[in-house]
Amino acid sequence: MNRAKILITGDTHLGGGRVKDLAIQGEKYELFGPFLKVIEGADLSVTNLESPAIDKGSPQLKTGPNLKTPVRTLKVLADSGFNLLTLANNHIMDYGAEGLNSTIQESQKLGLNTVGAGMSSQEAEKPYIKDIHGLAIGVLNIAENEFGATCNSNPGFYGMNPVKNYYSIEDLSKETDFLILIVHGGHENYPLPSPAMKERYRFFIDAGADLVVGHHPHCFSGFEFYRGAQIHYSLGNFLFDGAKNDYDLWSRGYMLQLDLGKDGNKITPIPYIQNGNKAGLRKLTKIEMQNFNEEFGKLSKIISHDKKLGESFDKFCMTKYNLYSSYIESHSIKSLHFLQNRNLFPSFINERKKRLLLNLTRCESHRDVLMNILKS
Repeated sequence: MNRAKILITGDTHLGGGRVKDLAIQGEKYELFGPFLKVIEGADLSVTNLESPAIDKGSPQLKTGPNLKTPVRTLKVLADSGFNLLTLANNHIMDYGAEGLNSTIQESQKLGLNTVGAGMSSQEAEKPYIKDIHGLAIGVLNIAENEFGATCNSNPGFYGMNPVKNYYSIEDLSKETDFLILIVHGGHENYPLPSPAMKERYRFFIDAGADLVVGHHPHCFSGFEFYRGAQIHYSLGNFLFDGAKNDYDLWSRGYMLQLDLGKDGNKITPIPYIQNGNKAGLRKLTKIEMQNFNEEFGKLSKIISHDKKLGESFDKFCMTKYNLYSSYIESHSIKSLHFLQNRNLFPSFINERKKRLLLNLTRCESHRDVLMNILKS
C-alpha cells in the first residue's frame, strides 16, 4: 500500500550570515548536508520562510528587526526538494505588501507553493491541499498576532483567532484524510509552552486537526499526545544563522518525518545541529543523540504535568519582569494626567511606545507573560 511521506521543518531565514552566501551560490549540499536526501525523498517537504523574499523595498514600522532575503536565494529551496513554504509568521510583512507579493510571485515561478499569507484575508486563510497516493493531505498555517496579520482585503498572514481558526479546521477536516496545523508562536528562547498556549493548541486538536506543529521560539520544545494526536510545540530553527556554537539553544532543532497511510501513521523526530561551529546542517553524534532524547523527554514530561508547566512558566516570567515592566511603565501622577487631558502637557507615550504596547496586548505569547507579571 502506498504511503504519504511528509517532512516538516522549522524556521528558515536565508537572508543573513553564512546561510545567505551559501544560498546565493546555490550550495545545497553545504546547507543541507546529510539531510538533503531526506528532503528530496519526501512527497511533500515543508519549511517556514521566516522573511520576505525581496531585493529592495521599504521596511515597515514595527518593534524588533525587519528581515528580508534576496530573491535568488529561494532557488536553493526548490532545488533541494522543498515544495511548500509556510508564510504565517511575524516577519513575512517586514517589507509590507510589496515584500509579501514578491515572495509569493517568486515562489510560484520556482514551483514553490505557499500557505498562510496572501494579498487578502481570503487568500491568507486558504489551506493547502494535496493528494498523495490517494490520501488527501491538508495544511493550514496560522501565526500569533504580531505585526502583519491580515484583515478583510488587507494583505498579511492568517492570524490566530480561535473562533475563525476552529471553523477553518472543521471545514478542512471534512475534505482531507490528514490535517496538519502549523502554528508560528511561543516565547523566544523559552523551550516550553505557556499553560494558555497548551490550551489553545489542544483546542485545535478538538477542532479536528490531526497534528499541530509549532515554531518561533528559536529553540526546540517537547511534545504530547492528546486525544490520539500529537502536538509538537516548537521544532526550533531549521536554517537560521546566529548561534554561538553547536550547543547554543539557537543551533539545536528537529524536523518531523511523517509516514502516513490508511492502516496507520508514524511520526518521527529527526534532530540536528544547524549553523553552529560550521554553516549548514549536520547529524548528531551518538552522545548528542542521547542528550537530545533526554532533554526532549524532560520537556515533554513537564508539558504533560500542568502544575510543573505552570511553575516553569512563572519562573520564566520572573526573568522577564524588569523588561516588561519597563515596557509598560509611564506614570500615575494625577496633576500630569490633568494637564495631558487638556493638551497642556505632552504624553510620555510616543508612537513607538504605542506600537510596542499594541504588540504586547494583541500577541498571545506576549500577553501571557504580561498578565502573569501584572498578577504577580
